[in-house]
Amino acid sequence: MGFDEEWGRLRAEAAGRAAAEQPPTAVAEAPARNRLAEFRGRLVLVPHDERGGLWTAPLGGMDWICAFSDEAALARFAQARDETDRAWDFRRVPGAWLLDEVIPALDFPCGVALDAAGPDGTVFPPVRGIVPDSVALDGPVAA
Repeated sequence: MGFDEEWGRLRAEAAGRAAAEQPPTAVAEAPARNRLAEFRGRLVLVPHDERGGLWTAPLGGMDWICAFSDEAALARFAQARDETDRAWDFRRVPGAWLLDEVIPALDFPCGVALDAAGPDGTVFPPVRGIVPDSVALDGPVAA
């Protein structure tokens, strides 16, 4: 077997191994994609602020809409804030609506924090793949 044939065989073997192995980022991304898909397809609770709008909290130089999976998660949040004595009015909204309609309508960068103060808390920052590219911080307008 000549060099060209041997080189071709080695390249084919390497390509086969590379296709069979998932990069570490792909393995780590799968649960995040699943969590995002789950969030998009469910109704979540979003407390009202004092003006009747969606309640947000600043963190890391950006605002986050606080959303909760259920009333127990909202109660944990209220307890963590030592605000269990007040009424937490909320509305049920689709997660996809928050990401696809609400965030693009805002005039400031905002993400969604799901189940803050809980063991399974998740954040959905305003980046490509989560919100529309036109409002993503890493989207074409921001670049």
